[in-house]
Amino acid sequence: MHFKPDWNRDLFFSQNYVSHLGVYKASLLRKINGFRLGVEGSQDQDLLLRCLLHITDDQIIHVPKVLYHWRALEGSTALAASEKSYTSDAGIKALVDYFNLAGLPKVEVTSAFVSNTYRVTYPLPDTLPLVSMLIPTRDKIELLRPCVESILAKTHYQHFEILILDNGSIEPETLTYFKTVQLRDERVKVITYNHPFNYSAINNFGAKHAKGEILALINNDIEVINPEWLDEMVRQVLRPDIGCVGAKLYFDDDTIQHAGVVVGLGGVAGHSHKHFPRQHPGYFGRLKCVQNYLAVTAACLLVRKSVYEQVGGLNEADLKVAFNDVDFCLKVYKAGYRNLWTPYAELYHYESKSRGVEDTPEKQARFQVEVNYIRDNWLDLIEHDPCYSIYLTRSFEDFSVKLN
Repeated sequence: MHFKPDWNRDLFFSQNYVSHLGVYKASLLRKINGFRLGVEGSQDQDLLLRCLLHITDDQIIHVPKVLYHWRALEGSTALAASEKSYTSDAGIKALVDYFNLAGLPKVEVTSAFVSNTYRVTYPLPDTLPLVSMLIPTRDKIELLRPCVESILAKTHYQHFEILILDNGSIEPETLTYFKTVQLRDERVKVITYNHPFNYSAINNFGAKHAKGEILALINNDIEVINPEWLDEMVRQVLRPDIGCVGAKLYFDDDTIQHAGVVVGLGGVAGHSHKHFPRQHPGYFGRLKCVQNYLAVTAACLLVRKSVYEQVGGLNEADLKVAFNDVDFCLKVYKAGYRNLWTPYAELYHYESKSRGVEDTPEKQARFQVEVNYIRDNWLDLIEHDPCYSIYLTRSFEDFSVKLN
């Protein structure tokens, strides 16, 4: 049973999750001359793609009910997409034609990890924008050094600066590293933030010092895996309708740490597919598809500086530690942008090794205040995340069916 999200433009570019059943205004279909020849096997996807050129996202309505079943006959894609390999070729043609008609001829479309899914690669501009990476830290050199060194050694996209936001480091090894890494690479700068820990305030402080057109919020417990991670995220974040871009993050045991944030999981927000094996395709291939989510984690998040400033940055008054990234992404969403998660940017995230866990009465009290703030301000999205299904559980991160 495929329980689908509401309209999710970037997921639709990645796979035809809308599929066969749709109701269209006759006037719209007459405008595009209905179905066309040459895309047999993906004609329903092509039909909707051509409709997109004449409508806005808010004109597409999802009916979240089970309205039809797909018979799994021999030779049907209901059994295996490989039964009809021509459907993938037709899907690529439909997407390429759509982007050409949309005035984006440099967009490339190729087959992706899962049958009948696609990778849409957006072009980088001739003049690459500067990316300012903001990395808050207080000592923890055993985390910070691998983070910074992996960025410097493994990142293909080279036009960046690293701003290490030092929140009171005192250990000699850390202070020595600050000096040596700045001397070794002029793109690295250490900026002192001498105030009590406040994740939101530290990043807002860093953003004021950033020279880049793009901000990258990076935790000090991140480590780069694939060299193309920043190319991919920059390609996505430069799209004018995209707000925040998140990455695919793994625990050190190669299970999923972050694959997009589902608002409402656990009562507030939780990470999609948490603890799934690294190579798992996910729920109907969603671990292998670029798609929209309401929020992504700030452990590795890109956003244009203009968008960051437009929504007022992170909320340093009410969300000093937890859920500030969720709140920020929801502000960006409400401002009219789509947030996006991509599986083509892969990094390790050694979660909570830096700031620890909520293990004292004071931390737990502060955490509850932050929970209440999110629930008070974003209850409508907590009750219905359009990137998720009302039939899927809010108790677990595994996309299992809700039982009550």
